[in-house]
Amino acid sequence: MTVENSAWLPAALLRVGQMAEADAAAIAGGIPGIDLMETAGAAVAARALVLFHGRPVAVLCGPGNNGGDGFVAARLLKEQGAEVRLYLLGARERLRGDAALAADRWAGPVEELTAGFDPAGAGVIDALFGAGLTRPLDGVAAVVAETLNAASAEVLAVDIPSGVMGDTGAVAELAIQARETVTFCRRKPGHFLRPGRDFCGRVRLTDIGISDAVVAAQAPDTWVNSADIWWRAFPHPGPDDHKYTRGHVVIWGTGAMPGASRLAADGARRAGAGIVSIACRPEDTAIFRAGAPGVLVRPMDDTAVYETYVQDGNKALVVGPGNGPGPDTRTRALAALATGKPMVLDADGISAFADAPDALMAALHGNCVITPHDGEFARVFPNDDDRLSRARRAAEQSGAVVLLKGFDTVIAAPDGRAVINANGSPHLATAGTGDVLAGITAGLLAQGMAPFPAACAAVWLHAAAAQCIGHGLIAEDIPGLLPGIVGALPGAVTGGVPGQIFTHLPLEPTGKSEQV
Repeated sequence: MTVENSAWLPAALLRVGQMAEADAAAIAGGIPGIDLMETAGAAVAARALVLFHGRPVAVLCGPGNNGGDGFVAARLLKEQGAEVRLYLLGARERLRGDAALAADRWAGPVEELTAGFDPAGAGVIDALFGAGLTRPLDGVAAVVAETLNAASAEVLAVDIPSGVMGDTGAVAELAIQARETVTFCRRKPGHFLRPGRDFCGRVRLTDIGISDAVVAAQAPDTWVNSADIWWRAFPHPGPDDHKYTRGHVVIWGTGAMPGASRLAADGARRAGAGIVSIACRPEDTAIFRAGAPGVLVRPMDDTAVYETYVQDGNKALVVGPGNGPGPDTRTRALAALATGKPMVLDADGISAFADAPDALMAALHGNCVITPHDGEFARVFPNDDDRLSRARRAAEQSGAVVLLKGFDTVIAAPDGRAVINANGSPHLATAGTGDVLAGITAGLLAQGMAPFPAACAAVWLHAAAAQCIGHGLIAEDIPGLLPGIVGALPGAVTGGVPGQIFTHLPLEPTGKSEQV
């Protein structure tokens, strides 16, 4: 693991296989497996006492280590005076290893979990299956899941709700809807990727004694987006900087949809770019000159003039917002890509290659961030896998950073690194917000930020701004909120006062995550 990525360790996500390896390494390093299980079960029990407010507790245990955590939680709850009933899926004699040892420590009755299970107002601990489940819930487990969901039962999930796949967030037909989830050591992609994140409720992360060194040895390549990922690389102007050293963003605009490029320009300026220009056809200059006075307008007769202009100087380019998906946009995108300069290819700049994806693949490069939503992505890339996998594959194939937009935005780098954004807001689903995001990204690129951290920062800041507004958000709100959000991050100085608000965990409106 690089020094840079070591700094990201608090935000690391572990795949199911990596978590199993971390468990095994901790055990090999001298921590008995049953001790890890006891610590995990204790965290579940402690949370259940708070969540269920003295109500009876039904603990549903499965046949593996997830069930072992449930046995520990049940014992500890009973020791603290809770009314506990424990239900086991499968035969007790089939339990193995630490799960069998945890079951032996449980002195109460073990009831068979059947299709007739009724929560009857009890709080429920779902310890049936962990994140490693890769098949649909079936039989008794499926019926019980349907019963719990229909009853809107108060469920505390152990590791991840049963039915949610830890690596992808996929749900094959059915999963248990949890109010909260307690997970251990590190969270998993399935806690943040939809639809899985919709079933997790609030995710609480518990340290069970597995060291950071063990986690680092798993070489994490996926993280939840946070300032830990990008703050050290964020551009902070110094006393010798001026508008030229802070970079020049050039956005192609059209009179047919001038608002898109204007919004991108606002995003780039508030992200800190020294100069922002809108390049356009001469007949469109009047409409752009009537906009923000701080944005320069550059009339250009044809693509050749544009190509010559963007070649020179410290420029970052934006092609796509409001440009239309026609051949002119394709030609201009190729001209911009040919410069090798930092670039954001967005919206119509991607859709223009729907019938020529190979031409786009050949032109993309490592200095480029492409920002498709699912529909635009499907026009140029295979769309037959989970979001994390397909974004990774697209980045590897194209050589560009792929920012796959959505409530669970994924940012993937060509070298295999990926970040899942967790502070998304449904209020971003309004016209123009994507144009602002393209501009923010370009503004950071113009100041020398590398494409992967720039994309991560832009996505996080964009979503944090949306959370400040909530209902009624419009795209024009976002740029003006950025200075306050950036000023609240660690080490930021605003009027001589360091920022006070920072956590390595993402801001989230739903599916919240905490470390306990």
